Amino acid sequence: MLFPEGTVASGEVRGGAPATREFDLLAPERAVQRLDALVLSGGSVFGLSAAEGVVSHLADAGLGFPTGGGPVPIVVGLALYDLLEGDGSVRPGAADGRAAAEGAMPTIDVGVSTGSVGAGTGATVGTWRGRDHARPGGVGVGVIVHGGLTVAAVVAVNAAGDVGDSTTSASVADGIFGGWPEPHDPFADSAAGGLGFRSNTTIGAVITDAALNKGECLLMAQSAHDGLARAVFPPHMRSDGDAFVAAATGSAGGGAIALSEAPDLDVLRVLAVAAVERAVVQAC
Repeated sequence: MLFPEGTVASGEVRGGAPATREFDLLAPERAVQRLDALVLSGGSVFGLSAAEGVVSHLADAGLGFPTGGGPVPIVVGLALYDLLEGDGSVRPGAADGRAAAEGAMPTIDVGVSTGSVGAGTGATVGTWRGRDHARPGGVGVGVIVHGGLTVAAVVAVNAAGDVGDSTTSASVADGIFGGWPEPHDPFADSAAGGLGFRSNTTIGAVITDAALNKGECLLMAQSAHDGLARAVFPPHMRSDGDAFVAAATGSAGGGAIALSEAPDLDVLRVLAVAAVERAVVQAC
């Protein structure tokens, strides 16, 4: 995802095993107040190298944080764990990231591919009860327009939990759930099943055309996780690396919104919850 000049962003990780690049720059107390691009990839930590190709593409275009040595592109990377699906040695690299950046185009009135594509190619869901319960995950998109503002969610769903099924949480609450897996080390990559089987992590972004600061974007990212928790059970396991970035382009109405016209942040957070929930369910 390539963002227009002036985009502000923050993010939050709630899973226990994240794979991220430059994520700390998004913290509200950090000096950098921009985001040039966000890369979602498979390949676990190996896939984070795709961001290097995006950096080189943006640097060649003269885009990035201004420094005395020239602009430095601010590119955040999030990766999910899919090395047990297909050929685990096939991982996105810098060349793939550069090709993606060069081929990026405005998504206004253009459909976005969903399902088992891109970062969602090797995604699965439902592995918390063992790999015999796994089914395909993928990339999902949710877009909501309200009061002249837009909130869009793009999510690569590779969750340990089940998606779009409220019966499991109800049976756990009622004490009648019979699908508990045999306990094992959740960080052991074996073929055995077990709670928190490590072939997961849901990553994504929520983007709005409202004008927000980094602190407000952090709250949007927290709401994105709430949308994930509404769609996935159980979410945010120790072996998940669940991470969301929230970005605000400030382009509503053709420019930054004046302070007197600032959007209701809680309304935007409601939209973020709904957009992410829809994107997660759509992905599967």
